[in-house]
Amino acid sequence: MTIVARRLSRRFGERDAVEGLTFEADRGEVLGLLGPNGAGKTTTMRMLVTTLTPSAGTAQVAGFDVRTSPLRARGRVGYLPEEVPLPREARVCELVRFVADAHGLSRTERQATAGDLLARVGLAGSERRLVGTLSRGQRQRLGLALALLPDPPVVIVDEPTAGLDPEQVAAVRALIRELGERKTVLLSSHQLGEVEALCRRVVVMRAGRRVAFETRDELARRLKTLPRVVVRVEALDRDRLMQLARGLDVEATDGGPAGATLVLRADPNVAPAIASAVIEAGGRLLELRVEEPTLEDLFFQLAGGDRR
Repeated sequence: MTIVARRLSRRFGERDAVEGLTFEADRGEVLGLLGPNGAGKTTTMRMLVTTLTPSAGTAQVAGFDVRTSPLRARGRVGYLPEEVPLPREARVCELVRFVADAHGLSRTERQATAGDLLARVGLAGSERRLVGTLSRGQRQRLGLALALLPDPPVVIVDEPTAGLDPEQVAAVRALIRELGERKTVLLSSHQLGEVEALCRRVVVMRAGRRVAFETRDELARRLKTLPRVVVRVEALDRDRLMQLARGLDVEATDGGPAGATLVLRADPNVAPAIASAVIEAGGRLLELRVEEPTLEDLFFQLAGGDRR
């Protein structure tokens, strides 16, 4: 395993920001780190990149202990924090040269790698620009390129697509997906759709503790979260459709005299019976589909969040 955390803890005064956290991630994986604000995600990432020392427990990054070999562990990680601390008066090319020199890259390696990375994050041709003239989204993408410059085996990213437009989001997600094929990527994001698109497994945290570490399907089975069954009909009003669904868990309804839509939480096996009941009642079935539980459904169930 490239990242291994065992009962990792961090205390600030009397408060446990992270308590007894255990998980691991291997090469060829994008692992999601989820939790509401204050759950301990950023503290966890800072311990893994050695900017915070654990109060207890152990963690290894690429085979190096973050407490006993912090410099070696840090040298194997590319880290993109949510707020990228870049000097505004520096030029992009100067930052690239500084980071490359710090990691011992030759001029040839720097030129070959930097040009490709800047192009991949949409900053080709920006080498002479001052960092202070870049937008927040551009600084975020520059931070990602700098984190990847030394080709680290482990990449830790916090909100990597914050402030980006849809085209830039797609490009950064594609890059992370590609990185996940040959590196270990730990991804923290408030965008649950992003985590769902990129991660097979997730660590869910609440109040500093791990409440889940598994795949979405495993979570759904453990939490017994039923799929949604969406029924859309014509020639039946909402009240009549509700009567046909009596005894089932109705999540939402919409419609009027000419037709209606009903969203149920139910076993998918009820779908044929619902279709038959609609037709027997004189309705016309326009749509009947089953939606598996999303990561958002499971996250709110685990983290005790409020959707509003």
